[in-house]
Amino acid sequence: MPLNPDIYTDVQIQSRLQEYADWRLEGDGQLHAEFTFKNFRQAVLFVNAIAHLAEVADHHPDLCIHDYKQVSIRIMTHSAGGITSKDFDLIAQIEALPRYAA
Repeated sequence: MPLNPDIYTDVQIQSRLQEYADWRLEGDGQLHAEFTFKNFRQAVLFVNAIAHLAEVADHHPDLCIHDYKQVSIRIMTHSAGGITSKDFDLIAQIEALPRYAA
């Protein structure tokens, strides 16, 4: 059991991840997803939309555009030291964004 009651246990995380096929728990304790877009423009629009959501939520994931159309996202609640409901709230918003696959 985590010391911080806001931090999800591994069982809780795995249960919640069943709702999000693109997301997985990495060995570094962060939730990770990778998305491929048709082109660089679509990848940038997606990242900018996430940036807006993150600013509003005051919860900032690590975002990376690589290979010109790949977007990598890593998220955890750094202030809590683990995965919390804030992470899954932001993931739900990210999942609701339009995506145009390659």
